[in-house]
Amino acid sequence: MTQTAIPCTLMRGGTSKGPFFLASDLPSDPDVRDRVLLAAMGSPDVRQIDGIGGADTLTSKVAIVSPSTRADADVDYLFLQVIPDEPRVDASQNCGNMLAGIGPFAIERGLVTATGNETKVRINMVNTRSIAVATVQTPGGRVRYDGDARIDGVPGTAAPIVIDFLDIAGSSTGGALLPTGNARDVVEGIEATLIDNGMPVVVMRASDFGKTAHESPAELEADAELKARVEEVRLAAGKLMNLGDVTNKTVPKMCLVGAPQHGGAVSTRNFIPQKVHKAIGVFGAVSVATACAYPGTVAAEIAGGGGQLGARSLEIEHPTGFFTVEMVLVDDGTGKPRVERSALLRTARALMRGEVLVPTDVVALSLSKGEPTSYATSPHGAPA
Repeated sequence: MTQTAIPCTLMRGGTSKGPFFLASDLPSDPDVRDRVLLAAMGSPDVRQIDGIGGADTLTSKVAIVSPSTRADADVDYLFLQVIPDEPRVDASQNCGNMLAGIGPFAIERGLVTATGNETKVRINMVNTRSIAVATVQTPGGRVRYDGDARIDGVPGTAAPIVIDFLDIAGSSTGGALLPTGNARDVVEGIEATLIDNGMPVVVMRASDFGKTAHESPAELEADAELKARVEEVRLAAGKLMNLGDVTNKTVPKMCLVGAPQHGGAVSTRNFIPQKVHKAIGVFGAVSVATACAYPGTVAAEIAGGGGQLGARSLEIEHPTGFFTVEMVLVDDGTGKPRVERSALLRTARALMRGEVLVPTDVVALSLSKGEPTSYATSPHGAPA
C-alpha cells in the first residue's frame, strides 16, 4: 500500500493539541480534505490507534492556516474538530486554545515576518469571521517558546502569548451578545443565560440539576440522567440561539455554574457538549466571564452583581484551576454594557515537524477531481 506524505507541525496550543497545516498542503475540496484528516487522525476509533489523534476531543483538533483573504488580517485560521469515535469533522466553532499556536506557526512557516522582540499577528478566525490579535515573543526574529508564563492544565512554564479579541460578540449566532435579547430565558424548564462572546454557551445553575459545579468531570460523565437532561436543554437552546438543529454540532457548549471554591467569580463544569471538559475552553471562558460581568444573567447572580463598567479581571474556576479573562465594558449609548475588549494569556509549543502519512487511496478522490497536489508519495510508507 502506498502512502501520501503531507507536511504538518504538531503543536500544543493552550490546553489542546493537534496538527497544524498550511491550507496549500491539503485538498481544497472540503469533503476530500475531511477524508484526509479523518485518516490522518485515526477516526473513527475511540483510541485513534491508526492515526496521530490523541483519543480525546481536546487532542483531536486541527488548525489550517493560509495567507489572509482579508485586508485587516495577516492569516486565515480554520479550526476543525475531528471527532475521535465518529467519521465526522466539525467546523461549526472556533478553538481559542489552538488559536494560541497560530501566531508562532505563521511566523515559522514564513506567512508573517517577525518584528523585533514582539510580533503581533492579526488572525482571521474563519469559523466565525472575526479577528484576534496574538502577541508572540520573537527576540532576534525567532519565535520564543520558553518563558515564565504558567497556565492551568499545562505543566511547567512557557513564553506568554497575549490574545486580544476584536468584536467577537455574536460571532456564531447572528451578531448579538445575547441571541434572544434576554439576560435570562427559561429553556425546557431551566433558567439559563444564552450568550455568545466568541463561543455560544448556555449558562445554567448547577443547583437546578442537583449539582454544585464542584463535582469531578468523571462523576458528571457517569450521571446518565444528568447528561440526558443537559442535552435536552441544549437541543432547544440551539434553535433559540439561531444555530438551528444542533444534534450533530459541537455548539452550543453547556456550562453549569456554582459558587466559587477558590476565590474566583464562579465555579464551572462544562459539557462540550456530550462530554465534560477537564478544564474550560478559551472562548467558553470568555463567554462565561462576559456573563459574570453582564447584569441580570444567571452567572452574574452567583458572581455578585454585573454591569460594572471599565476594566475587570475575572477568574473562572474549572476542574483543574483558573482561567483569567481581562475585560473592558463600556456603555453602548443606551445604558447597556458593551464588551469593548476581551483578552487572555495562553502559551504554545511546537512539538514535532514533519509529514503525516495517509493511505494514498484516501487522497485519490482529490486527484480524480483534478485537484493540484504537491504531496510526496512513497511505496513503503516513508516520506519520499
